[in-house]
Amino acid sequence: MKKKFNIIRSSCVPLPLENVDTDQIIPARFLKATSRDEKFFGDNLFCDWRYNSDGTPNSSFVLNNPAYKGEILVADKNFGSGSSREHAAWAIAGYGFRVVISSFFADIHKNNELNNFVLPVVVSESFLAELFESIAADPSTIVEVNVPAQTVTNMATGHSESFEINGYKKYCLMNAMDDIDFLLQSKDKIESYENRNNGYDSPGRGANHGC
Repeated sequence: MKKKFNIIRSSCVPLPLENVDTDQIIPARFLKATSRDEKFFGDNLFCDWRYNSDGTPNSSFVLNNPAYKGEILVADKNFGSGSSREHAAWAIAGYGFRVVISSFFADIHKNNELNNFVLPVVVSESFLAELFESIAADPSTIVEVNVPAQTVTNMATGHSESFEINGYKKYCLMNAMDDIDFLLQSKDKIESYENRNNGYDSPGRGANHGC
């Protein structure tokens, strides 16, 4: 869902597991779905961990623990490895997460998150460990993600770190725009450029070169 990013303050859902791949985020069988409905993919986020074989909720999995909730998923390092399926980002967004914090993301998955209005925040391993400790001690721990300032703060300790984000993607998130929205916003400028250069005499563009 397109929603402007500014300052997000939320409790968190901890997932202290390394090397969580996209097949664990959304199993391959869901790639055959013809729907892009956010709820469908959100309901099946981490499906094989979240539900028992008979379809009942797995009470030991964090998403089924009412103590943990919020718009921020805190994941261990190497999150989103494996296949490049965009469905994994759809599922994360569809569940309601707006931010995923980890010490390392697989590049393709990181870009898929950004393209689906989920902000991947890369922090140091020490800061990530502190977040897990704070959340374990108090599930209501609040984390602040300040997109304009590009900082993430553990409100339980007051410790902050800066994070990097591509300037273009930052602009799009802060204005709730995808790539098409950005192009449409620039439609007048593009048309003006085309009109100014409409008479440009170049090979293959209406010029007569005596051929």
